[in-house]
Amino acid sequence: MRRREFIKLLGGAAATWSPAARAERSNQMRRIGVLIGTAANDTEGQARMAAFLQGLQELNWSVDRNVRIDIRWTAGNPADTRKYAAELVALTPDVILASGSSVLLSLLEATRTIPIVFTVVADPVGGGVVESLARPGGNVTGFTPFEYGMAGKWLELLKEIAPSVTRAGVLRDHTGSTGIGQFAAIQSVAPSLGMEVSAVNVRDVGEIERAVTALASSRGGLVLTGSAYAIVHRDLIVKLSARHKVINLKTAKTIGLSMPPSVLARADEVIE
Repeated sequence: MRRREFIKLLGGAAATWSPAARAERSNQMRRIGVLIGTAANDTEGQARMAAFLQGLQELNWSVDRNVRIDIRWTAGNPADTRKYAAELVALTPDVILASGSSVLLSLLEATRTIPIVFTVVADPVGGGVVESLARPGGNVTGFTPFEYGMAGKWLELLKEIAPSVTRAGVLRDHTGSTGIGQFAAIQSVAPSLGMEVSAVNVRDVGEIERAVTALASSRGGLVLTGSAYAIVHRDLIVKLSARHKVINLKTAKTIGLSMPPSVLARADEVIE
């Protein structure tokens, strides 16, 4: 399924009311809260939001006619994520759409009663946000792109495309379960690949620049784990990787860098 079709489907999941209920309440104004881990001007976040609105439109939910949508953009900032999560919960919406693991965790700290539909949340079972994929339980349901074990494949890919690399830094957001879970999966496969891995916790742009520079100078590899912070600063990471010649610009194939498709797909566009 293509990404756009997938996100349109999310629009249907977020509008959890049955067809009969929608007909009965067609003249009532419903309220949806939306918390997104990217910046407001981020192209990826805007594309997802546009597809979500289109999905609602196709289900006969139109902004200012029968539904009101309150949107907050966190730009990967933990303090803003907690602040905006509390703000949205205080508005008592009918349902909240959460895009990203850190966003979802902040919302769960703020409410255990308002229904939450999530997307782009890695391994929700492993992260402890749902009981199981078949029966999520609680006030949460949604979609997951992968489970934590997938992160081990990123290290395998790095070794395959750069066989001489024996050390790798794992760039991660350590403030949530996703960064911790992905690093644990990477650690578990490292010995079988003859690799030594170390966690690189990032909290600001300066740390990203220092981390990439240090790894390049020591001829170490870099694995970029999935997080809102990585998406927000993906252009910077791609540019730094190009500057230090850890990425082939013509083919966008990694040489000493393994990263999620959402970041790698931007490589040629950003560096041209």
